[in-house]
Amino acid sequence: MKRSLFALMAVLTVLSMVLAACAPAATQAPASAATQPPAATAVTNPTATIAPPKSADAVKIAFWHSMAGDIGGKAIPTMANEFNASQDKCYVEPIYQGSYDDSLNKLKAGLQSKDTPAVVQLYDIGTRLMVDLKVITPVQDFIDKEGYDLSDLEPNVLAYYTVDGKINSMPFNTSTPMLYYNKDLFKAAGLDPEKPPRTFVEFEEAARALTTKEGDKTTVYGGAFAIYGWFFEQFLAVSGGYYVNNNNGRDGYATEATFNSPEGVAIFDWWKRMVDEGILANYGRKTVDTRNAFIAGQTAMFIDSTAVLRGVMDSVAGKFEVGTAYLPRPNEAAYETAGTIIGGGSLWIINNRPQEEQDCAWEFIKFQASPAQQSYWQTMSGYFPIRKAAYDEQLTKDWVAKYPQFQTAIDQLHIAPNNRVTQGGLIGVFPTARQTIETAIEELLAGKGTSQEILDKAAEAVTQSLSEYYVSMGIQP
Repeated sequence: MKRSLFALMAVLTVLSMVLAACAPAATQAPASAATQPPAATAVTNPTATIAPPKSADAVKIAFWHSMAGDIGGKAIPTMANEFNASQDKCYVEPIYQGSYDDSLNKLKAGLQSKDTPAVVQLYDIGTRLMVDLKVITPVQDFIDKEGYDLSDLEPNVLAYYTVDGKINSMPFNTSTPMLYYNKDLFKAAGLDPEKPPRTFVEFEEAARALTTKEGDKTTVYGGAFAIYGWFFEQFLAVSGGYYVNNNNGRDGYATEATFNSPEGVAIFDWWKRMVDEGILANYGRKTVDTRNAFIAGQTAMFIDSTAVLRGVMDSVAGKFEVGTAYLPRPNEAAYETAGTIIGGGSLWIINNRPQEEQDCAWEFIKFQASPAQQSYWQTMSGYFPIRKAAYDEQLTKDWVAKYPQFQTAIDQLHIAPNNRVTQGGLIGVFPTARQTIETAIEELLAGKGTSQEILDKAAEAVTQSLSEYYVSMGIQP
């Protein structure tokens, strides 16, 4: 076996052990949303059936995905059927693989047995790893070969998946976090429901005004943040801070975690101050618990992915008016220089498949990126369209009219500058790093050290993980 394959298997084995250690029991919800897409609403339509191929000569390809609920049971099969019906040369079969981590682990096993898909959906934070493993054909190769026009695709979204000047995977399910708030509670507290907080100070002041008590018991918390590493990354980005060195690992391999910067410390101080005062609730790591507290009227503000908007609106069901706003930042000036980072997943073409399968994989990926498909995808999933022309589709116009709160998500994406801060950190150990940050937040809220001390320890641990990663991969950063 070649040395590169030994390295590949070694790092995937280590990664599998880390992911397994972080995984919850089978009967529980995921401990962190880091490895699982936002939950869709309950399935209201039986799983769609994949129609047989139009031609017996069609090249058959497998598409591994991690979308559950209506998204995986209805939207993805529908999109696959439409692709298959649009031509007779290629036939795609979507196969649900469980969480993102499940897909990554199954891909590892498949690389050993040569049982791999032509297309696989993986999370954004797997980008550096997938590039380093050298098991993919960058979509840039196909883009360059046919002169595929990128001008209508969202530049901030493409930038995340661009490494060393190449677009390595095609964005698929894309989201950012935003602030959700209860307009009725704003009115009751004497706050203007049309002027949600834009800065950290304004959020803190609003949370204080919105918190209500009966005796010693808090009946409504002003706000709530789930203990989720992605949220810390986003607060760091809108603060203009870098997660790792070398400009977020975008101008060279990252060798050191830098989130223990003044920007990171300020976020931790702000978070803990509000929890200590009793105006910010802590419902733990499960984002769904914080979301449910908001739906039940137990907290007036929370942050979550733009992809959960429809679920929130459907669950609130008119009990109160839901407002949405940009993710708060340290000050107004930050809106000009920083912004949120996209999250979600993308589609990768696996290079050990025959060329004809890779060619069909590209055809399928292009089809999914078309305006009509992106419009349908958005309305079914709540994720952003990656193509601007999708907003001109009547389906999207009708959906935004039904859920006007989603305009906030669109605007927030478009106001963000495209720079190394908003492109996000690029490291091969992101799942581990995210868990490290979540542990750090728990230690912070438990009073086990100062913000600086706890972040320094977390940064040291992530830096060490990076060093071990490069050794296992045979990379000289």
